[in-house]
Amino acid sequence: MAQEKRIKVDVEKVRKAIESGIPLTVTTYTLPHEIEEYACDILKTFLTELDQAQMADSLIYCLKELANNGKKANTKRVYFEEKGLDINDKADYELGMKNFKMDTMSNINYYLNLQKDKGLYIKISMQTRNNKIKVEVRNRVELTNFEYKRIHDKITRAQMYNSVEEGIASLLDDSEGAGLGLVIMILVLKKIGVTEENYQVISENGETITRMILPFSGKSTSDITDISGEFVKLIDGLPEFPENITEINRIINDPNSQMSDIALKISNDVSLTTELLKLVNSAAFSLSTPCHSIGDAVKLVGLRGIKNLLYSIGSMKALTEDSNEEIKALWTHAYRIAFYSYNLARNFLRTDKKCVDDSYVCGLLHDMGKIIFETAHPEVLDKISAMCEERGVSKNLFERMFAGVNHGDVGSLIAKKWNFPEVIVNAIRYHHDPLSAPEEFRKITTLIYFADMLSHYSEGNFDYSLIEPSALKMFGITSEEALKVLADKLDNSFKKEQH
Repeated sequence: MAQEKRIKVDVEKVRKAIESGIPLTVTTYTLPHEIEEYACDILKTFLTELDQAQMADSLIYCLKELANNGKKANTKRVYFEEKGLDINDKADYELGMKNFKMDTMSNINYYLNLQKDKGLYIKISMQTRNNKIKVEVRNRVELTNFEYKRIHDKITRAQMYNSVEEGIASLLDDSEGAGLGLVIMILVLKKIGVTEENYQVISENGETITRMILPFSGKSTSDITDISGEFVKLIDGLPEFPENITEINRIINDPNSQMSDIALKISNDVSLTTELLKLVNSAAFSLSTPCHSIGDAVKLVGLRGIKNLLYSIGSMKALTEDSNEEIKALWTHAYRIAFYSYNLARNFLRTDKKCVDDSYVCGLLHDMGKIIFETAHPEVLDKISAMCEERGVSKNLFERMFAGVNHGDVGSLIAKKWNFPEVIVNAIRYHHDPLSAPEEFRKITTLIYFADMLSHYSEGNFDYSLIEPSALKMFGITSEEALKVLADKLDNSFKKEQH
């Protein structure tokens, strides 16, 4: 028999996913053996790159169990439909399950093709964020009430056992065959530190989602925290926020100041006037007629808008002294997200004037932490490298985590140092995780998150189903087709602005 060809994992793609905090996904309809092995190989590479290879064997077992359970759940739906049975009716369910295993195993390809034709997928994803790993398996059917209860009963009972051996000896399931596998999986997860709170089974919006949240090993978390603390000291060595812009912001904040005083102060700085008018006249703001004076700009954009534009210009001045191609690419992405954020706010959130006013600056500065890491002085990075070596921490891991998914914390610290408003600080800190933002900043943070996800989606780096439902709801997106239309429109508009 010919040896099965193994699909090669793109290691560079795995690294980029870790750096950007976006999920790696594998979607399949029939879960053939080569795809199952490919997903497991991705997971192993993912964990190895995160210096968490000690979890690999346990998580690969769990991934296979969950993926096959998802496949079985999809097969069960098409089987019941073929037999004219209502899977949500308890009597029909019990009747159908009597011959389900025998009937489907003897003609499995027929049922697998049926579920593929109906679009019943199994979607596997893995993502890292804030020193935690999230692994999800989704399948496109919802659990029945008694399936849901049965699974949760098994999870609860599994918590009573202290080892896999004890679970096997105490609990066997003859009705469907999956019960024992589920118990073993829970016990395996328990062994690597996953508590009941970090294992979730959710059934909603036509999907069943099984989610595992895994903390990094204690040593890795401690080391990354300590080394990050050392790196954050770099903030004390950053250039100060430009004094001329700080002075203008003081005038704007003075309740006794007149609009004319503010316009005059800005106009006296030729460089600042040029940059400000360039921003105000960019396609992002879509002014009906070009603005030629700072006085007009202040009236058109408003004081809050002018203040935010000054924060934008000041940050760019402070952080672009030593630009290389990588830093330029980060700023191009930042401009894209600023453009997306402002246009989304203006079209979908227009009744919230503060959100509209803050959208551009929050979008522009969302990745400030990444830019700081890229502009760090070589001496600082040498010191960090030495610390990593001393502690036995992979320098590559630190760079991927710190310049990647942990960059929000760094950026927010810089924003605080420069006395930026809390709205900007929080948008920077939580733009990858808007649901964790304080309630008063959740809307603007969700806006920046969604703009960022639209950009990644346009580049083919993000799956529609993995976007936070609250973000989709905020912008009235109910299908992938609607998302694609919006993403294409923004992408085309941004490209026109660049030419």
